[in-house]
Amino acid sequence: MAYTTWILRSVLQRTAPRVLRSRIIPHFRTLPKFLSTSFSTPEYNEKPRFPGALNCEFTEKIEFVDPSDPRGIIPVYRVMDRRGTIIDEGHDPKLDKDMIIDMYKKMTLLNTMDRVLYESQRQGRISFYMTAYGEEATHFGSAAGLHSEDLIMGQYREAGVLMWRGFGLADFMNQCYANMHDVGKGRQMPVHYGSKEHNFVTISSTLATQMPQASGAAYAYKRLGKPNCVVCYFGDGAASEGDAHAAMNFAATLDAPVLFFCRNNGYAISTPTHDQYRGDGIACRGRSYGMLAIRVDGNDVFAVYNVTKKARDIAVKESRPVLVEAMTYRIGHHSTSDDSSVYRSLKEVNYWDKEDHPISRLRYYLENKGWWDQNQEQDWKKEARLQVMKAFSEAEKALKPSVKELFYDVYKELPKHLEEQYKECLEQIAKYPHEYPTEAHAKD
Repeated sequence: MAYTTWILRSVLQRTAPRVLRSRIIPHFRTLPKFLSTSFSTPEYNEKPRFPGALNCEFTEKIEFVDPSDPRGIIPVYRVMDRRGTIIDEGHDPKLDKDMIIDMYKKMTLLNTMDRVLYESQRQGRISFYMTAYGEEATHFGSAAGLHSEDLIMGQYREAGVLMWRGFGLADFMNQCYANMHDVGKGRQMPVHYGSKEHNFVTISSTLATQMPQASGAAYAYKRLGKPNCVVCYFGDGAASEGDAHAAMNFAATLDAPVLFFCRNNGYAISTPTHDQYRGDGIACRGRSYGMLAIRVDGNDVFAVYNVTKKARDIAVKESRPVLVEAMTYRIGHHSTSDDSSVYRSLKEVNYWDKEDHPISRLRYYLENKGWWDQNQEQDWKKEARLQVMKAFSEAEKALKPSVKELFYDVYKELPKHLEEQYKECLEQIAKYPHEYPTEAHAKD
């Protein structure tokens, strides 16, 4: 490969005698084709390049790795190639045309919302934001494969799962702006969504705390005889936390119906996977904990759908945990607090953005089917931006929550000491009105 050629040339330039260099190096231009193949050739592109697990191959079979299976390499299950072509028709989920177009529209809508809110943070209009660039297929593919009654415990990059369940643009914007319409009443950082209506537990900033909670909730489902599972999303960084070990061990020993869904995007916040572990990704840990595990191409929305649906069936019907490792790539910065150019190259990011993007792959599929064209694309881009900007504008103009919301919802009934504190707070505001922006908040 070109990279191999470059290394050999560099070594010779530094170590070989001048005469030998003058005779050998010019011949690198005529090396056999297999050595000078570019990274962009179709042959190379069909090899997995996910930074989270480089030593693997693609497969078109859904095969969960059984803890008693001695095989070493865990393949990456996929349905589509990078040009949107179904590899094995037997694995085409045969989803309805309208459902697939809805998936595509929501993936691009999330992408548009991410761009607008990311820029708003850069302009100082909100305090924090995290994008999902490059990971959209893990959101919508998994969400579509679940039941609406299944409980979601996310990390902080699963906005698409909530969007698929019906959480609207206004809901997202209201939360990020912490206004009076926010279901969380302005008490959380931006992107820390939650919705009881959609069975989505409110996000916690602290890494991996949701994992042992998911095991416990799933065990409760089992004890109650509920035909549902708990789905716990986390990243490769969270998998390095101690809570991850406790969660998986408890789930396995208690046979709890929980689906552990790891988005292995290659990086935690500035920490590449090769600095996090020396094993073969996250799926290989399933064998250690005694649970079924599978690795899936997280940029293939159909593959993620198939695997999630199958994993859910196993978790619910057999009452046991399942580990899914979705191989993907974080194209954006970890958050607005991160500068990823410090620890990875622009060339690497551009490859995933231009050559192996989940949105592009699904668009290729739609175009191959004759279900989407350039005119539809342009019309939808305009409509999606209008929808996002409308919700954005309304959320930004809305008042902040009432001051009283600082004191309610901890106790069923407001205790006396909090009543006194609330009264003191109002007296302080009344005494120094110029010190408090009360006009920006809703009245009691």
